[in-house]
Amino acid sequence: MSEVVRIAEGWIGTPYVHQASTRGCGTDCLGLLRGVWRELQGAEPETPPAYTADWAECGRDEVLWNAAMRHMDELPAADEWQAGQVLLFRMRQGAIAKHLGILSHDGLEPRFIHAYNYHGVIESPLTRPWAARVVARFRFP
Repeated sequence: MSEVVRIAEGWIGTPYVHQASTRGCGTDCLGLLRGVWRELQGAEPETPPAYTADWAECGRDEVLWNAAMRHMDELPAADEWQAGQVLLFRMRQGAIAKHLGILSHDGLEPRFIHAYNYHGVIESPLTRPWAARVVARFRFP
């Protein structure tokens, strides 16, 4: 099992709390990635600015994508999907990418771990509709 997946699994059950990043207490999707980063790498490479719950609804700047490219290795689209990769989702066509998750199982029945509003940190099947929303994949350095 990937070390990234092992760490992310430890966050399952953490409640959803906007802008938080504390395992067991509260996190959002960015906070989950930040927490996994801290366990893998130590200090976070940058502190995200405060953001509202609807931060991506009115902007055009790919904030999450740009931050991910600064600190992680973006994978070519043709590369194999592997557990431990970070998934960046565009939740609706024409909007900026605003959701993150970690691929926990690859293969015929892929799954991913993410912090989802009203659900907390959960592991979900990477169904066709979810997979169609993935716009980029990254690897922790």
